[in-house]
Amino acid sequence: MPKLLDLQFPAGCERLPEGFWSAVDVWIKKPHVLNKRLCGAKETEGETVGRESLQVLLEEPELSQTVLAFLTQEVSPEHQEPWSCTVRTIIPKVSCCGSNLHKELVVRDSQRQRVTFLPFEEDAEGRRSLKRCNIYQIQLVNQDCQNWAMELHVLTPDVWFSDGVVYPNLGWLSSDLLPKLLRWASECKTSEFKSTLSLLPLEKYSLTYQRLKDKYKAMVKVWPEVTDPEKFVYEDVAIATYLLVLWEEERAEKGLEDRQSFVDLGCGNGLLVHILTNEGHPGKGMDVRRRKIWHMYGPQTLLEEKAITPDESLSLAGTDWLIGNHSDELTPWIPVMAARSSYCCRYFVLPCCFFDFYGKYQRRQCQKSQYKEYIDFITEVSEKSGFNTEEDCLRIPSTKRVCLVGVSRNYLQSDKDQAEQRRVHYIQSRRAGSAAGVKGGVKGTTNNADMSERNRDSAVGTPRSGWGAGFRPRDKVETVRNCAALPRAFVEAVVLQVATVLLDMTAEGSHAGNWNPGGSLSVGEVAALLGTQDLQQLKKECGGLQTLLKNSYQVFRVEGGRVHIRDWREGKSSRTNTKRRPAAAEAKKTRPCWFYQHHPQRCPLLPEHCVFAHGADDLRASTRPLKKIKNDS
Repeated sequence: MPKLLDLQFPAGCERLPEGFWSAVDVWIKKPHVLNKRLCGAKETEGETVGRESLQVLLEEPELSQTVLAFLTQEVSPEHQEPWSCTVRTIIPKVSCCGSNLHKELVVRDSQRQRVTFLPFEEDAEGRRSLKRCNIYQIQLVNQDCQNWAMELHVLTPDVWFSDGVVYPNLGWLSSDLLPKLLRWASECKTSEFKSTLSLLPLEKYSLTYQRLKDKYKAMVKVWPEVTDPEKFVYEDVAIATYLLVLWEEERAEKGLEDRQSFVDLGCGNGLLVHILTNEGHPGKGMDVRRRKIWHMYGPQTLLEEKAITPDESLSLAGTDWLIGNHSDELTPWIPVMAARSSYCCRYFVLPCCFFDFYGKYQRRQCQKSQYKEYIDFITEVSEKSGFNTEEDCLRIPSTKRVCLVGVSRNYLQSDKDQAEQRRVHYIQSRRAGSAAGVKGGVKGTTNNADMSERNRDSAVGTPRSGWGAGFRPRDKVETVRNCAALPRAFVEAVVLQVATVLLDMTAEGSHAGNWNPGGSLSVGEVAALLGTQDLQQLKKECGGLQTLLKNSYQVFRVEGGRVHIRDWREGKSSRTNTKRRPAAAEAKKTRPCWFYQHHPQRCPLLPEHCVFAHGADDLRASTRPLKKIKNDS
């Protein structure tokens, strides 16, 4: 088989060959991580086969001899060990071949550190058609004791077929697939969480997601909120897809005819409620604040503006599912509320911000990431509440995408009184720990953003009567904490002070007449430049110095905890390569250029290339209305 490419591993790589097989498993089991046009893959259990069994699997005697000759190359028959064979079904996001199923016979040869892919298609009647032109192999080669390489072999590269979806082109295999496999094999990282969509059938998820995406994509154009519509619309579409498929599987398993009812606690913009309602599930959303978009959904989408407390569980009896989608301070309460509302109630929760029952979650000293530790805490809450808990990972544009699902109970319905006592005891133990933290001044135990004196006394004193006493929902009017309340003169003075120090860090003459980009400082070093009073004002009004620096994106670039002067000539510093959208035409030249006014060498860009104004003659009035910035997730 012709060798298409080989890549060398870094010298002294110690993670081989285990890292090679770990990387290959990602490509086999989660090809969507590399090929974004795929939804995923489903792999059958492996079996150990020899030469004769493989001939039967291939079903074409002439072709099987060709493949066997390739598989046994450089190996004498008497030393040929059995291979491990699996079949994986490749699931594209959009079907490109009608009812045909795209499958591959995956042959692992652990003795010679290589894996071979034999793609074939299978129609609805089970007839197979092997795609001989797309047979390829990835192999790990030990060149000597210290040097390793990864090779890509293709049986017939001159007739390779590519449809751009299931079968990528050869250039992609060389430029994308092999380099990433080599990097993963070198790093050999393991995830703290399960694979995405591990509880669902991928085929059904893919078809449902595409249908909903096409149905609700118009929401992006009419989105009235200040949040990013591309993110929030498609994220809620993906969450709705997950729930709809999960509920459909539940109905099939339990023989249910009626669609499940739901209540979304802390529903935010309400789009998830709107989609689930439109898809036939009776339910409603509740949130402490009404959103501007609510009136657009129509009367069939039930959204209620009210403060939600743990006592709400008593009024939720008869609801099939409780949903917590980035529900913040309600997150740990949702498994408890589901357990108390009725024995048949289930829940779905997608944790985001870290909250305990009565305040911010206090991190323990452990080797896990903070996010993993918090997921484990909510899992513990679920188990203590009486649920058999399952964990899954969604496919959404968010770093916080691990969900927990409580479907069945770990106690009998006849033991509900004892289960309730265990819940009460557990929550009281967490409350006592939170009270001890407040007394001792432990960081991270304040209730929500700021625990009032009244609630603080309740947390450390004698527990009041009533379930969930001491819990305080968020305020109806949210405090703006994004530098908007700071005096402009104060912000400008801080920016100028920090920028001047950064520019002075570059030795005179080191830039030889070129534009001075300055040095860099850690955020902590920048904080040391400011007075205590200034830092307290920053923390009170915007959450800290780093928020101000990041908001001053025209002047600064904050990466890896270090602050740099932004050089607009560099691609990595251009606005099109940041998370910010490119400046709209009506927004250009509406603000003065800081560098033109304050940098000793002025702006490095010509006036026609800079989106900011070079002097008063270059400045024009903005035609865009001002928007109030607030968190609306």
